[in-house]
Amino acid sequence: MSKAYVFTRNGGPEVEALVDRDRPVPGPGELLVAVRVAGVNPVDWKLRTGYSRPGSEPQPFPTVLGSEAAGVVEAVGPGVEGFAVGDEVFGNPVTGGYAEHTLLPVAVTAHKPAGLSFTDAAVLPVAAATAYDGVQQLGLAPGATLLVTGAGGGVGTAALQIARHAGVHVIGAASAAKKDFVESLGAVHVASGAGLADRVRAAAPDGIDAVFDLVGGDTLREAATLLDDPAKLISAGGKQLAAELGGAPVERARTAAVLDAVADLVVAGVLRTHVTRTFPLAGAGEALRAVEDGHALGKSVIEVTA
Repeated sequence: MSKAYVFTRNGGPEVEALVDRDRPVPGPGELLVAVRVAGVNPVDWKLRTGYSRPGSEPQPFPTVLGSEAAGVVEAVGPGVEGFAVGDEVFGNPVTGGYAEHTLLPVAVTAHKPAGLSFTDAAVLPVAAATAYDGVQQLGLAPGATLLVTGAGGGVGTAALQIARHAGVHVIGAASAAKKDFVESLGAVHVASGAGLADRVRAAAPDGIDAVFDLVGGDTLREAATLLDDPAKLISAGGKQLAAELGGAPVERARTAAVLDAVADLVVAGVLRTHVTRTFPLAGAGEALRAVEDGHALGKSVIEVTA
C-alpha cells in the first residue's frame, strides 16, 4: 500500500483525507515514481472545488491532489525509452503528487540534473514552466517593460526572474508586505489593489509594453488599460476575461524540453525557486491552506517519506 492525500468529492477542505491506496501501475509511456517532494499550487485546490482543465476528462474519486512532483523511478511502463529504474526525475503526475508513489508520463517528465535538489525540481513543472511559457509567448525584446500582477506568488516570482534574464524591465504588482521580496528579484514594486494603473504609470512614465497577469478580475481589467496593444496581454489568472479584453491565455507548451530549460536556469543560478514553506505528507492539508488563502510568498512544498 502507498499513502496519498486525496479529495473524496468536490468541495472544500472537509473533503480531503490522507488514505492508503494500491501502488499505481505504470501504463504505456508512464513511469512509477517514488515521490520525494511535491509542489503545492493554487490549481490543486481549484481542482478540488470542481474546476477542470480544458480538454481533460473527469477523474474518479478519490482523486489525489498535486500537479508537480520530483522523485526516483521505481518501474517503467511499456514502450518507455530514455528512462530507467533509479533515475531521478521531475514532472507533471497523472495520479497526483501528494503521494508516496505516483505516475509520471514521459512526455512531461525530465531527468533531474545532479546540481538540482529534489525540492527545487518539484516546484518547476507548474509555476516555473508557466512563467517560462508566458515570457516566451510575449516575445519581448531587451529593454521592453513588462508588468507582472500577482508577482509575489510562485509563477510571479519565476516570471520576474526569467524576464529580467532576457533583458526586460519588470514591474511587479504585489501586496505591500511583499515589496522587499519583489525588489530583491530586480523588479520595481507597485502595490496591488484599486488604483493599480495610476501607480504603474507613475513607476513607468514611458508606458509598459506587456502585461503578464496572474490575478484576473478587477486587477486584470485595470492592467489592460495600460496597454496600447491588447495582444500583449496574457493571463493565467483570468483566461476568459483576457480574451474578452483582446489578450490571450498563457499558452502552455507542457513538454519535457521546457522542464529541461527551467532546470538549466536554476542550475545556472538565473532562477531561484524561493521555496518558503515545507510540510510533511501528513500536513498536506495545512500546506494547501497556506496557498488557498492567497497570501503565500514564494512556493510551498510537501516532503514525502515513504
